[in-house]
Amino acid sequence: MSDNSWTDRIVGERMTVDQEFNSRIANSRFTSQEWSLIMTATEFEIENPEDPDAARIVANTEKIEQILPELENVRSQVGAMGGQTQGSGAGSGSGSGGIVDSLKGALGMGSGGGSYDEEREAAETLTREYAEELQAKLESNGRWDSVREAAAES
Repeated sequence: MSDNSWTDRIVGERMTVDQEFNSRIANSRFTSQEWSLIMTATEFEIENPEDPDAARIVANTEKIEQILPELENVRSQVGAMGGQTQGSGAGSGSGSGGIVDSLKGALGMGSGGGSYDEEREAAETLTREYAEELQAKLESNGRWDSVREAAAES
């Protein structure tokens, strides 16, 4: 896709929303490192860019599935260094954790099979909220129409 033209136009708004979103991340199940990984796997798109009334920024989270095992690795590294994850729900109900459990989960053994469902849902919810805030920021700055039109031209 050649959507880069519209995404290049919103770098400043993205930086502002990132700053404003930090408190939401701090109160989520994800650490800032995990959130960075999630955002790396998320692509933002403008749905229906030709229609001013129906156009909206959406988070394409198809690639998040690929990084879910890595979230567990980040947690086990933080745990191994004596730190704690920030999120209140992080790691809850997953037993003792650690490297062995991480490996079992990555290989689909033990309780790791369906354990990523909650992580994926939480990541998708947060990225959807981020997309909504980003669009609201563009609208409040009076830039939404020009960004939407640039996406329609792509």
